[in-house]
Amino acid sequence: MPVTVLLVDDEPLVRMGLRAVLEGQPDIRVVGEAADGAAVIPLVRQLRPDVVAMDVRMPLMDGIEATRAVLRTVAEPPKILVVTTFESDEYVYEALRAGANGFLLKRARAAEIVHAVRLVAEGDSLLFPASVRQLAAEHGDRGGNAAAQDTLRRAGLTERESEVLRLMARGMSNAEIAARLVVGTETVKSHAGAVLAKLGARNRTQAVITAYESGFVAPG
Repeated sequence: MPVTVLLVDDEPLVRMGLRAVLEGQPDIRVVGEAADGAAVIPLVRQLRPDVVAMDVRMPLMDGIEATRAVLRTVAEPPKILVVTTFESDEYVYEALRAGANGFLLKRARAAEIVHAVRLVAEGDSLLFPASVRQLAAEHGDRGGNAAAQDTLRRAGLTERESEVLRLMARGMSNAEIAARLVVGTETVKSHAGAVLAKLGARNRTQAVITAYESGFVAPG
């Protein structure tokens, strides 16, 4: 089955460019478009896309609020890939904190766009871990976020779960973590799922941001 994508951006040329790149792939299909975040929820419910490529800055409802709205109201929400002009944009970091799975620069090459959509759809690896680390260093609380510290403390992660979280923060996939720890991939999936559940995180990105903001992992 192809990965289905909904494009959300107030610039028609951006949507056109993304559609051209993605529809050139046999395993990806663009199922719809929207010009503002306010239109996302009804389209997600109607089209059931696997991934929403969401502009972070839009006139009526920006990508942060649209991300929160989708994750709050849709029973089985899609993966959300934030599309942005500026890599260090605080809006991008807030969208990731809200539950977006990753972000993509509008100037990205075609191969990077396709890779991002596929990786986010799979959900077993962190997209552009170095960039997420940089965002955490610039816009996070540098290990001083009391709420994140409390979340981590309450989670009560086991030693192995803590190790998995550290490796997730380095951007390792489940297969790479399994090779590092000399365990099976299914075992890693189980540990990763437990980490997300205990932290109340929707995805790996949100869990890693909690790890950075609590000081559990240094973003630098």
